[in-house]
Amino acid sequence: MTECDLIIRNGEVFDGSGGPSLTADIAIRDGLIVAVGPRLEATAKQELDATGKIVTPGFVDVHTHYDGQATWDSHLNPSSNLGSTTVVMGNCGVGFAPCRPEDREELIQLMEGVEEIPGTALAEGLPWTWESFSEFLDTLESKARDIDVAALLPHGPLRVYVMGERAIKREAATADDIRKMKSLLQEGVEAGAVGFSTSRTLLHLSSTGNHVPTYQAATDELKQLGESLSGDQGHVFQLISDWEDAEDEFSILRNTSEKTGAKGTFTLLALDNEQLGLESTPELWREHLGRIEQAQAQGIDIQGQVISRPIGVLMGHPASMSIFSKRPTFQSLESLPWDERIRKMAETETRARILSEQNVNPHIFVQLLQSRFQQMYPMEDPIEYLPRAENSVAARAEREGMDPEAWLYDYYLGNNGQNLTYIPATNSSQDIIAELLRHPHTVAALGDGGAHVGSICDTSANIYLLTKWVREKRAIDLAQGIHMLTRQPAQLYSLNDRGLIASGMKADLNIIDFARLNLHTPHIVQDLPAGGKRFLQHADGIEATLVAGEIIYRNGEATGALPGRLVRGKQEAPTADAA
Repeated sequence: MTECDLIIRNGEVFDGSGGPSLTADIAIRDGLIVAVGPRLEATAKQELDATGKIVTPGFVDVHTHYDGQATWDSHLNPSSNLGSTTVVMGNCGVGFAPCRPEDREELIQLMEGVEEIPGTALAEGLPWTWESFSEFLDTLESKARDIDVAALLPHGPLRVYVMGERAIKREAATADDIRKMKSLLQEGVEAGAVGFSTSRTLLHLSSTGNHVPTYQAATDELKQLGESLSGDQGHVFQLISDWEDAEDEFSILRNTSEKTGAKGTFTLLALDNEQLGLESTPELWREHLGRIEQAQAQGIDIQGQVISRPIGVLMGHPASMSIFSKRPTFQSLESLPWDERIRKMAETETRARILSEQNVNPHIFVQLLQSRFQQMYPMEDPIEYLPRAENSVAARAEREGMDPEAWLYDYYLGNNGQNLTYIPATNSSQDIIAELLRHPHTVAALGDGGAHVGSICDTSANIYLLTKWVREKRAIDLAQGIHMLTRQPAQLYSLNDRGLIASGMKADLNIIDFARLNLHTPHIVQDLPAGGKRFLQHADGIEATLVAGEIIYRNGEATGALPGRLVRGKQEAPTADAA
């Protein structure tokens, strides 16, 4: 063997296929794996000793919202620093292309409201060097970054581009509107979009409080748009819905797959709808599994996107919201320097006033969750994303003989105002989560990287799958857990050149000290454009992450290497891929 660029020696290699591990070396040249095997007789410019460590493919995260961040930031954390080497954005029908100049503010408002990314950050950060989706991809391609990105074409911008104000008012699309949307979607996938996304949920609102333009778009409109996709090109139709008419909604994905061969995927949660103020359908997740199984039996590839823990909302003074943040007295203090603000809030008179007030126009998360003290938990080390009832705010307040709201007020002031609470909003049953994860036709996703930057930090759900369900609970085999984070999501999007450690595959890899793998509490940084704040999260145990054979992170610290690229459409597997 000729000299390589890098060799990883003596690691326990989990190749991503789900098969057993092998103690082996991995040789890399020109961004690709060239050999895998014990004691390779090869030389390299650089060697890494992985003795006692596991080596995995880089994680593939198929549900993110880096549509804005990817245009201004070279480091797509909190994904790249947690082992992800490829992300798919443009989910849930929101994004920034295609877009006419006069519609830019509308799309910013949509993204701000739906995905909770500060509008000021988007307004300052977006370069707007595009109008068409193809031009948007060109902008992404021109930006150096740490990891690879792929993009869905979102329904919201497409509808606004064609229909203008009529889309914003959620009017029905005409036959001519649909024809134009189909043509633009076809142009987008030919340029490299990996598929199409839409949103059909009441929970998605613009920052102005309006429903998104895609909400209640006619089923026929979506079925016709799905005809622009191609299974041969590996396209995917991604959907999020309230499932008011579950059979009708599911027929959108079924129809697309039947006619085109494109894959379908949708958000699949065990949703306690009553908790969120919606009609309770506690068994809907199981009904969805039945629909998926029926479709798969008919050769129709539809998969549910699931997550390894509850969708958890973070609240507190550092976060973008709390149950006090829209109360008049609280808002009057927000201009004060942090230390002064916390001291003022601790004063008896100020405390009494804030506790006596009500929120004015609170965020929908606050509306739904503000009085649910039984489901609200102090976020403390070690992190527990599936907490016990006796640790809730309600239980702690009762033990101390306090009103839970007053207890929470005092708790938020602790640690100089940095304390946070965690609210598991959905997916609260451990048994159901395990069943969803282990189902053969679900894919681990829904971390929402780049979104909900001040209230949710679920990108780390990939690490949690390994620490909670593999290491602690032993509910999932380690080889299978790694498969769920690597090869399986890569195959959903026909990214067949990655997610597997084999000769000819892309050299996207993680070296992990599995015994030491552990998540830290999320923390706020103010590094978005216009000084916007967001949650980041770090982990111990990820010793190195490689993209195309270059080390982008060592022990949680960026190296400065930026080998990430735009992925345009389906990626072919090398001939050496036996998977």
